[in-house]
Amino acid sequence: MTELPERFERPEGVDAQTVEAVGALTLAMETVIRARGALYEFHQLTGKADNEVIRAVGMLRSAGHDDVADEVEREIKGRNVNDRRWTFQIVEDYERTYYEPFVERHRQVRDHLVDGRPHQREAEMKERRTTPGEPGHGF
Repeated sequence: MTELPERFERPEGVDAQTVEAVGALTLAMETVIRARGALYEFHQLTGKADNEVIRAVGMLRSAGHDDVADEVEREIKGRNVNDRRWTFQIVEDYERTYYEPFVERHRQVRDHLVDGRPHQREAEMKERRTTPGEPGHGF
């Protein structure tokens, strides 16, 4: 087996089970990052919809439908997405109460158990799956 460059070598005293466990936590962290992105997408799409409501209200007024425009404006424009909350508040809650603590704990576990190496499991997987000397398989 080809030796790994120093940054990919498993830290001394760290067993395969620990590498797998930290790798599983890293996978969870990557999922949380994707969830955060989806939450930001939700936030932006909801804001875009509210802007379109404002545009539609103006168009309804221009078409002579002031009563309908008034109803849409009163009932939909600027509406909370849940109890007294806009999407930015939901994003802020997620950041503060879930995302940031998760990121910090993940970093602490990784620092403590695998000398802070962010993708130790994947680095070892790369070593097992690549073919030494073949183009596109090097480190």
